[in-house]
Amino acid sequence: MRSFVLRQGRFTPAQQRAFERLWPRFGLDYRGTPRDLDDVFGRHAPRILEIGFGNGEALRHAAAHDPARDYIGIEVHAPGVGRLLNGLDADGSDHVRLFHHDAAEVLQHEIADAELDEIRIYFPDPWHKKRHNKRRLIQPGFAALLTRKLRPGGLLHLATDWVDYAEQMWDVLDAAPGLRNRAGPRGHLPRPPWRLETHFERRGMKLGHAVHDLLYDRVAAQIQENAPSASTSASPFKRPSP
Repeated sequence: MRSFVLRQGRFTPAQQRAFERLWPRFGLDYRGTPRDLDDVFGRHAPRILEIGFGNGEALRHAAAHDPARDYIGIEVHAPGVGRLLNGLDADGSDHVRLFHHDAAEVLQHEIADAELDEIRIYFPDPWHKKRHNKRRLIQPGFAALLTRKLRPGGLLHLATDWVDYAEQMWDVLDAAPGLRNRAGPRGHLPRPPWRLETHFERRGMKLGHAVHDLLYDRVAAQIQENAPSASTSASPFKRPSP
């Protein structure tokens, strides 16, 4: 089962040209085997992964202000990927690589365990109807997969503007072996300076949604190696387009 539901938006000619012209520079085609990221980036540096980057606003901002670290983005929606490709080209951010593929498969097969210094998941689809909650991305199996991919001392950073989804994140992540909530059990922190406040987020706050930033440190613990992450959730990691 996939970790997303495809909601393809309008794919503009400029975004199509971005794929044709810029994918060889910034893109990574899924091949199902572990990557040598030192070879991919031509250096050894800390690596940050953003899952479901949407239109790429937050990833582009972070990469432009943090050239010392390498960034990897995963997104299945072609319009957002095309938009970010154009942005990275304009910024000259050659320390960014993108996957246009399912995040669960990329994590399972392309990223080695303990490879990442940080994983970011900002505003995943809340599936706010109760009967759809099972489709949410943050489930125990996927949490175990995320934890395995973080190095000891690494960071998992999530943000949501749906209180009941924050409650589910606490239920799953506070109980996950190998993760420790920086704010304590069922705690959250103010938006950290590295996370850009997006248009989507501001729109949610105008509707009265409280934003929760959840930060979890990777600590020593026994992690199940064959966690059923790809089969425990069919939820998307892409929020609806603004």
